[in-house]
Formats: sequence, C-alpha cells, structure tokens
Amino acid sequence: MDHVKNTTGCLTLLSQLLLTTDGSKSSEEITQTVAACGPEEFGGLWGLATSHHVIMRAFPRLYEVMRAAGNDRVDWVDRAIAKEGTRIQNALSFLSPICEALEDVGDVIVIKSLDHWPDLGSDLDLYSNAEGPDVVAIMRERFKANVAERSWGDRLANKWNFVVPGLPELVEVHVGRLGQTGEQVAITDSLVKRASAAQFDSHSFRVPAAEDRLIISTLQRMYRHFYLRLCDIADTAQLVESGAVDYAYLRPLARSAGLWDGLATYLSIVSGYVQSYRGEGLPLPPLVTSAARFGNERIYFKRKFLRIPIFPQAAGFYVSEWERLLLNGELQNAFRLSLLPGLAAAAALELKVTGSDKGIW
Repeated sequence: MDHVKNTTGCLTLLSQLLLTTDGSKSSEEITQTVAACGPEEFGGLWGLATSHHVIMRAFPRLYEVMRAAGNDRVDWVDRAIAKEGTRIQNALSFLSPICEALEDVGDVIVIKSLDHWPDLGSDLDLYSNAEGPDVVAIMRERFKANVAERSWGDRLANKWNFVVPGLPELVEVHVGRLGQTGEQVAITDSLVKRASAAQFDSHSFRVPAAEDRLIISTLQRMYRHFYLRLCDIADTAQLVESGAVDYAYLRPLARSAGLWDGLATYLSIVSGYVQSYRGEGLPLPPLVTSAARFGNERIYFKRKFLRIPIFPQAAGFYVSEWERLLLNGELQNAFRLSLLPGLAAAAALELKVTGSDKGIW
C-alpha cells in the first residue's frame, strides 16, 4: 500500500500499534499495512520508532500481528526488540549508581527519561537540588565523566551534560532550575517533595508525581521544542487514564508558574490525537478543556515529529509565562525568560549557517 512508503505512513502505523486495541478490525488493518512493507519501509519504521521512543511498546504488538500472519520478516522485529532491550538495560545499570552517588550531595529525581517505560529516552535526565560544582565533581571523580560543551541555553537553564565511558547516552542534570532558560524555580519544590520511589526491573529510582510529570512534559513540549513525539502521547494518555492526576492540585500549581494554559492545551492535543485513532478522547475534566487554547486540529507532521505552531500559538504561551513571573515578583526569572526570543533567533541563524544550533541551545 502506497501510504506506508513514506514517513507519514510509518507514523500512522506506529500510532495504530500504540493507540488502538487488539480488536480484529484494527489488527486486520495493521496486517494489511505490514504485508506491503519492504526492507526500506521496515527501516523507516524502525528509525521513526527509535526517534519517538516507542519500540518496546509498539513492536511487541507488531511482532504478534506479523507472527499470526506468517510474515517472514517477524525475526527482524524480534531482533529490534532485543537490541533496544539491551540498550535500556545497559543505561539502567549506569543510571542506578549515578543516582546513588549524586544523592550524597542532594535530592535526585529522574525526570522525563523513565516516563516512557518500558521504553527509555535517548538521554538520561535528572533533576538535583545540589550545587552545580558538587554534581560535576561527583560525575568526574566517580564515573570518569567528561562535561560536554555547554551551550548558552545550558548555562541559562543551569544544566550539565556528561559523557560517561561505556554509556552511549548523555546524562543531563538540571540543577535547581527547570525551563528552557532556567526560569522555573517555584515548581521544583513540588517536584522534590512529592517524588516517590518506583521500580523499573531490578532498579529503584525516585520519579516525579503525576502532576509534576505533566508540568515537566508541558515545559519540554509546549515551551521548548514545540513538537510532540508518539511517546509523549502514549505516556500522557496512560497517565490520565490511570486516574492518578489530581487536577485540583495541578491547576493552581501550573497557574502559579504561568503554565496552565499551555498544560491544558497539551492535554487537549493529546486527547484529540488519541480520539483520531480510538474514536474517543481522554477523560479530561471541564477545567482542562475550557482552558485549552486549541487542540489536535492545529498540529501537523513535519520532519519526523508532530509540530506545534510557534506563531501565534506557542508565542502566546511564552507571553503568559513571562507575565506570571512578573506578577509573582520573580524579576530575575522573568529576565531569564526574556532572553528566549534572542536565543531562539541566534539558534535559527546558527542552524542556517552551520547546520547545527548545538552551541546555542
């Protein structure tokens, strides 16, 4: 079928695998689609699933569908799952002692990376309330890590990336601040106080409460990258459907940070995307749906990801966040955030001239 011979077709197939049920109709559609795939299409599917961090959730179902249909490429899927599983286990074997070591100087919470479980992100993100030099000293002395070159954005956000021998993934430690320019400090109190231990195979890590997870995801997607991955949709859908979100707590916390409109819109986008595959959206309360500025209808697929329009949509969220910081009297944090447009412009110019914006972001 022609629609699987491009990235959009791969996105549709992965979405079906992740979001539809095991009913006969959806499985039949997936079987028919997969039957038309050749080596090039399977390569594109693997690449997109890797970029979207969904191999361990999408490919097991793909394997079952292909095995039931007698597809002779089923072993390829099995090998892809095994390869990703090995990567994840290696990453966890490093992450566990790193967290234990950093706990000597402060609280440590694993953010973002484990939200995708049983998948794992492409780097290992941590939040610490320790002092930056202490974090750097531990990573260097105990793990022989090198500090990756820090961009302007890294310095503003007060985060460090570490290259650890034997670990392909970077370890990214956010120290005392969150947000693209490190403008968010008030919400870190909630993050630390409400984090709890959770088990991931044989390892235990402190992870954020449901509400803090949603705020961090919103910061990353609606205020920084301006695109969504399928893992974000699957993660958020699972979190909402679990009933773990306390919206009465979430709304004032997000409002105090100037993030409520963006968060409500993020949830509305995810709900709309889920509805397009399941026929019904997420069970969001009216306080969320009434605050959303737009939904899935504004999202478009380009360059491998689901894009969020920057003007005027995302720009409006930026203004709301900046105004709230000013009203809170957080003048230094408001100033940090005011640097974002200039930083974004510099990054765009650097990308156009050199092909990379790494030195800026």
